[in-house]
Amino acid sequence: MKPIQVGLLGIGTVGSGTFTVLNRNQEEIRRRAGRGIEITMVADLDVERARAVVGERARVVADAREVIANPEIDIVVELIGGYGIAKTLVLEAIRQGKHVVTANKALLAVHGSEIFEAARERGVMVAFEAAVAGGIPIIKALREGLTANRIEWVAGIINGTTNFILSEMRSKGLDFAAVLKQAQALGYAEADPTFDIEGIDAAHKVTIMSAIAFGVPVQFDKAYVEGITTLQAADIRYAEQLGYRIKLLGITRRRENGIELRVHPTLIPSQRLIANVEGAMNAVVVQGDAVGSTLYYGKGAGAEPTASAVVADLVDITRLHTADPDHRVPHLAFQPGSLQDTPILSIDEVITAFYLRLQVADQAGVLAKITGILAEHEISIDAVLQRESAEGEKQTDLIILTHDTVEGRMRAALAQMQALPTVLAPIVRIRKEELK
Repeated sequence: MKPIQVGLLGIGTVGSGTFTVLNRNQEEIRRRAGRGIEITMVADLDVERARAVVGERARVVADAREVIANPEIDIVVELIGGYGIAKTLVLEAIRQGKHVVTANKALLAVHGSEIFEAARERGVMVAFEAAVAGGIPIIKALREGLTANRIEWVAGIINGTTNFILSEMRSKGLDFAAVLKQAQALGYAEADPTFDIEGIDAAHKVTIMSAIAFGVPVQFDKAYVEGITTLQAADIRYAEQLGYRIKLLGITRRRENGIELRVHPTLIPSQRLIANVEGAMNAVVVQGDAVGSTLYYGKGAGAEPTASAVVADLVDITRLHTADPDHRVPHLAFQPGSLQDTPILSIDEVITAFYLRLQVADQAGVLAKITGILAEHEISIDAVLQRESAEGEKQTDLIILTHDTVEGRMRAALAQMQALPTVLAPIVRIRKEELK
C-alpha cells in the first residue's frame, strides 16, 4: 500500500524531533499503522537549516502554501506556533481536504471551536495530542480511554518551566527571581518567559482538557489565570512545615452550577503523588466516577517527547484515513451536536480552601480579631501556625489554613482583615486543594 505522505510546516525543535523519530522508527510505525508514513515536504523560512536536517529525504520549500497545495500530501503537520499565520494555514489545509496534526495549544485554546467545526464540515481530522503535556498521552486518555466515565475533575502540572522553578525554590530556599535566571541559563525558560510564569501556557492546556472532559466548547477567554511571579520562598517553606507543597496547577472541575476553569499556585498535601513531581516533568490527575483517580506522568516538552505525540497522531490518522468521518472519534470526545453550553464559573464562585499568611503586630487579641472575621464570613479554620517574622521582634507571621469556602466570601474577609491596623503588610493568599 502506498505510504501516507506528510507535509511538515516548521522544522524547529519539535519538527526536527518528529522527522528524526519518524525515520528512526519507520519499520515499527509501519507495523502499527498498516502502511508507511513519510514526510515528503518541509516548509520553513530558514531553508538552509531545514535542508541540513532532512537532507535528500524530503523536498524543502520556504512557502507553507506550496505544501498545502500539493495534491500528494495527505496530512499537514503544523509546528509553527502562535495564533496568526498558523491559524490561516491550518484552515487552508482543512479546506484543501488535508488532515491536520498540530502541537499548537494556544491556537486550539483560542480558535479550536472554529477549527474543529471546519474540519467536521470537510470530513477531515485534526489531531492534537502534542498540544498538551508533550509526550504524555493525556488527550487520548480523556477522549478514548476514559469514555465510560463521568469525569469529575482534572488537575495537572502542565508547564515544566514553572515546575522546575518551584522545585528549585523549595529545595534550595531561593527566591523566584534567582531561580528564574537559573532556569533561563539552563534552557528551561525562554528569554521572555511570560507565557510560562504568568500561567498562560498552562491555561491554554487546561482549557483544551476541560473541553474534552466535560463536552463543552474551548473557552480560554473564561479561564482564571494566575502565575507564580509573586510567590515567596517563605510561603514555600511554611507550606512544607504544614505538610504541603506548592505547585502551579491547571484545574477544571464539574460543579452543579457550572465548570471551574482555573490556573494558579496551589498547596497540595505532600503525600499526594502529584505533589512529588519535580523538575521540568509534567503530571495530570483525572478523577472519574467509575475508574477513580488516574495519574499520567512524563516529559511535558522537548524534541523527542513531543515528537512522540505528533507521530502517534500521524499513526491514528493513517489507521482511520479511509474510515467514514461519522464513525471517527470526535475532536472533543463528544459528538459535535452533543456539546453543552455549560457556564464557566467566575473565580468568585469557585469553591476551594486557602493558605493565608498575615504579617501582624505581636499584640494580644490580634488572632482573635482575625479568626472573628473569618467566622463572620462563615469560613472555618483547619490549622494555625505562628512564627517569628523576619521583619523584627514586634511582628509575627500568622499562617492560617482554611476549609473549603466560596472564593467571593474569602475575598470579602481578606478585605476586612487587610484594613485592620495590626495587619502590617499585604496578606498572602494561596489556594489549597486536597485532590482526594
